[in-house]
Amino acid sequence: MSPRKRILSGIQPSGAIHIGNYFGAIENWVRLMDDYECFFTIVDLHAITISYDPKLLQRRVWDAVLDNMAAGLGPKKCTLFIQSHVPEHTELCWLLNCVTPLGELNRMTQFKEKSEQERENVTAGLLNYPILQAADILIYRADAVPVGEDQAQHLELTREIARRFNGRFGGYFPEPATLVGRGARILGIDGAAKMSKSLGNAIGVTEDPDAIWEKLRPAKTDEARKRRHDPGEPDRCNIYSYHKLATPEAERAEIARGCRGATIGCIDCKKIFHRNLMAVLDPVRERRQALARDPEAVREALRQGAERARRVARETLDGAKKLMGLL
Repeated sequence: MSPRKRILSGIQPSGAIHIGNYFGAIENWVRLMDDYECFFTIVDLHAITISYDPKLLQRRVWDAVLDNMAAGLGPKKCTLFIQSHVPEHTELCWLLNCVTPLGELNRMTQFKEKSEQERENVTAGLLNYPILQAADILIYRADAVPVGEDQAQHLELTREIARRFNGRFGGYFPEPATLVGRGARILGIDGAAKMSKSLGNAIGVTEDPDAIWEKLRPAKTDEARKRRHDPGEPDRCNIYSYHKLATPEAERAEIARGCRGATIGCIDCKKIFHRNLMAVLDPVRERRQALARDPEAVREALRQGAERARRVARETLDGAKKLMGLL
């Protein structure tokens, strides 16, 4: 029996996860754990490339651990760890710095955008962010990476860095493929921009059900339905797009017919989605509460994850250094 292929994905410690994170990424990762050897890391080193509050970062890293474990990234089925606990990432990053042309980094869209936002704090770390991201992936010699569409450019650079290393020192790193989940882009409740906590248009995975309803109740729907008896078009409705995430197909078909025939109102449509969403999120919220009550068990899971990651990363790093003439 051939060994399972390996995947790696990084998780930003940006606070409590929202349903865009869950349905756009984490749900897909949970499914992948049955077929792949999975490494998932909380990328705290990436988080310090822009201005940040150290105390808030610690809280966000812990929240990211609890949320993702509660959502299904359990230590029994995957290797979950904090990036800075595996120093091999940064050591490989330096080696890859030495094969990556500066021009490639200057062309990265995210660097240009973040430089505009961080004009008073454009650091070398921000410029080298994509190389550290490449190191995160290549240190585990990952066969594939589950990413959102906004990370496609970074993954292509990772493949380019692997090609440059292999061309100079011999075939060593695989060029990772892209795995995109079903919810690659999920709009916020405003129906205008991608769901984001910073934009205030997000629904948190572990929020109280009543708080979620208060967000859904005024959320944007099909503008053609100004009154209840106006017919609508589900494919124009952001709430109907949410139904594709949590509502069974047969019930979705009924909602679509009701919308087009004006036999169901937008509030009714939202209530049905809220019920189906809570069926998904209630167990996640309960698991998160249980994890928070036993922090030492969580820390032990992270320790074991880091140990497992370091064993693999050390072997990869030693092989790369040998090829480069460093051992």
